[in-house]
Amino acid sequence: MSQPSPAATAADPLPTHTISLYVNNRPGVLVRVALVFSRRGYNIESLVVSPAAEGEFSRMTITCSGDPETLEQIIRQLQKLVDVVHAIDHTGDESYETEIALFKLRAALDERTEILQIAEHFGAKVVDYGPESLILRVYGSSDKLDAFQTLLRPFGIVELVRSGKILMARGMETT
Repeated sequence: MSQPSPAATAADPLPTHTISLYVNNRPGVLVRVALVFSRRGYNIESLVVSPAAEGEFSRMTITCSGDPETLEQIIRQLQKLVDVVHAIDHTGDESYETEIALFKLRAALDERTEILQIAEHFGAKVVDYGPESLILRVYGSSDKLDAFQTLLRPFGIVELVRSGKILMARGMETT
């Protein structure tokens, strides 16, 4: 289970919000949603779109940082879009959040033991061994992936791909 969004700090004055949208699966919906954020000067930090249980709908999970009052306006505007069934800000809600990441590292033979120890500690799996590189797959909270990335940085991260956060409300609450 992930923690609610951290309070604003001096380095990051605006809290992170996670918004779930349930939308009709039609062309152009993603563009219209992104435009609502863009018009208000809100930057989308991550966006994950996937099919919902019913084929004619999709789920969007959007992570962004910004002013809470502006975000309330954005959510009201999103709910007015024809293809949006509902929009919910899950910041601070009881929910399960996770993301997945792939890390490609420069990995000389003499460094692999230390890299593999770090990977084991974080529950990462080696998905590719090369003569000079490794690819590690890890999943968990955004904070966990950030910590893993920090520990791997000295070894030389060649490439990094993160999925963005996905979320589901706990219990029978609507996501």
